[in-house]
Amino acid sequence: MDIIKKLTEELKIQQYQTENAVKLLDEGNTVPFIARYRKEVTGSLDDQVLRDLSDRLNYLRNLEKRKEEVRCSIEEQGKLTDEIVSALESAQTITEVEDIYRPYKPHRKTRASVAREKGLEPLAEIIFAQELKTGDINLLASGYLNEEKGVNSVDDAISGALDIIAENVSDNAEFRKEIRRMTFRYGVIKSRNTKEEDSVYSMYYDYSEAVAKIPGHRILAMNRGEKEEYLKVTLEMDEYMILNYLYNKNILGKSIFEKYVESAVNDAYTRLIKPSIEREIRSDIFESACESAMVVFGDNLHNLLMQAPIKGKTVIGLDPGYRTGCKVAVVDKTGKVLDTSVIYPAKPYEKIEEAEKIILRMIEKHGVDIFAIGNGTASKETEIFVANLIKNNSLNLKYMMVSEAGASVYSASKLAAEEFPDFDVTQRSAVSIARRMQDPLAELVKIEPKAIGVGQYQHDMKPARLTDVLGGVVEDCVNAVGVDLNTASHSLLSYVAGINATSAKNIVKYREENGEFSSVKEVKKVPKIGAKAFEQCAGFLRIPFGKNPLDNTGVHPESYDAALNLLDFFGYTDKDVAQNGVSGLMEKAEKEGISEIAEKLGVGVPTLKDIIKELEKPGRDIRDDFAQPILRDDILDMEDLKEGMELVGTVRNVCDFGAFVDIGVHQDGLVHISQITEKYIKHPGEVLSVGDVVNVKVLAVDLGKKRISLTMKK
Repeated sequence: MDIIKKLTEELKIQQYQTENAVKLLDEGNTVPFIARYRKEVTGSLDDQVLRDLSDRLNYLRNLEKRKEEVRCSIEEQGKLTDEIVSALESAQTITEVEDIYRPYKPHRKTRASVAREKGLEPLAEIIFAQELKTGDINLLASGYLNEEKGVNSVDDAISGALDIIAENVSDNAEFRKEIRRMTFRYGVIKSRNTKEEDSVYSMYYDYSEAVAKIPGHRILAMNRGEKEEYLKVTLEMDEYMILNYLYNKNILGKSIFEKYVESAVNDAYTRLIKPSIEREIRSDIFESACESAMVVFGDNLHNLLMQAPIKGKTVIGLDPGYRTGCKVAVVDKTGKVLDTSVIYPAKPYEKIEEAEKIILRMIEKHGVDIFAIGNGTASKETEIFVANLIKNNSLNLKYMMVSEAGASVYSASKLAAEEFPDFDVTQRSAVSIARRMQDPLAELVKIEPKAIGVGQYQHDMKPARLTDVLGGVVEDCVNAVGVDLNTASHSLLSYVAGINATSAKNIVKYREENGEFSSVKEVKKVPKIGAKAFEQCAGFLRIPFGKNPLDNTGVHPESYDAALNLLDFFGYTDKDVAQNGVSGLMEKAEKEGISEIAEKLGVGVPTLKDIIKELEKPGRDIRDDFAQPILRDDILDMEDLKEGMELVGTVRNVCDFGAFVDIGVHQDGLVHISQITEKYIKHPGEVLSVGDVVNVKVLAVDLGKKRISLTMKK
């Protein structure tokens, strides 16, 4: 197989792009580095295409490796033929390769292997050849009786021979491939309830849908229902269609063996092929559903991490609770903890007056700008308390509800214990909630991505694959934003291209022992940061107010000379960059001719354009361009909602069937895919992203089931 050619066709890119991307990956370059700093080489392939290319490259290489292993194994058995070699060469999936290998794979003990040990294979070959038009099969079979081997009767001999035929039919790669195709195309997934009680799976208690058309989220729901023993799921197929196919392939015409071969074919399908193919197809569609769900999860996670930070604000973080109280933490503009406390504004204590005094004291002492309220247990009561506090004291403050997803995981983690050894779990959670508002990316990287809660059925997926996919998303986000080398936690640093967990901790340790880094190049003094690691990470590290203004930009150190020469060409210096950036530089460069300037500087056009953008806005945070989160100072109850009411909300989760929107009532409303837009869309992600601020209208409210139906249609 020509892997380069196949990747080029599948990804619909140019061959030189594929060749160069593969070469760069093989040389140990990271995806963020290639996407950002090797645009000329790859033709500006973005990080997602590069990750898809990397995943597919690994699969195809493993496929070729498995083909060679199978070829060698069959050759060692002395059974390799030109037909097998050709079949292996044309196989497109590992499943096809395993089908080819099936007849030659060492079998565990089966009915057919037992029959072979009894010497019945010659009889099986005679029966399957179907050459005798007349005669007596019993007389033929009697020649294979052998009491020592357990062939005590004619029926024993015939039965054993048919077992061999059935297994041979089952092991035929061509048959399995076609039956798999037919089952996928014409099969039906059915589910029925195994319990009489109502459940979230009630819609699947008597449900069926074509395998080829069933969407991934329903596959995942059925599998979860089956795992929790609410459902029995089966894959059903018109057996006559498949049996007729097998009859046509295996029954040669009128002979004394026709009914016996037919019986063996029936047994091959019913006992061997059908359950095997059902398992394979259910596994395939489950994996496909998981891959699709991980794409949605990845998109949601990306948009959550890239939400605009609320900078320069001192925040009170509130982790609501009933019996244990509401934990409070004040953090300054840099995220440093200034104060902590516990208040009891909710039942069973309802010490509201005392809670007000504590919060008002904190506001006055620390100059608090904003409240961040966790959306978990007792959040409703806490929000009411904060809204009343603002109103009754005429405070010029607002609050924001912050998702607590994963906060408990972080609070109980070793990382949180190292960061706040003197705090208990709940105090750490209050700090995390406050910091999530200030900088979602910097705080959420401390949590295992799958625990953040913006996916669907993520706990059913292969942990290693999910971790790999989501880790790539976090890595792309961190490197897209850039990291302050002097303030970033080792959790954040570990996602920078070229930096692993060990070298990230070494950076923090070096910083603690030697003080702040004065330049990006100084990071090369850190243990475990060699030349290759520095090359990969340098462009994503930032030093605000450092000696070299270029260290606060996304310009890679390898291009510093080009950047300085560019500034000099237009009469500027790096001091101009340090002050406010060089505005209008792109316009001037375009006037002079981008290509001509790039040639003079010895860089490519894409690199030159990136350099100019960085020089125009040094230290820029791309997240500042995104929608700002909604801040509130009043409260709305679910009971206040009326059909037709128009509200503004924030998209909290996007899934296959719609999007959940926070409209400020502690119960996210669902905008079904059919209610998102007037035009037809295949997936809500085509229109909506996590963090989007949207206008919605209430369609229906079910107080009993706590369900809110919303529409975005005009």
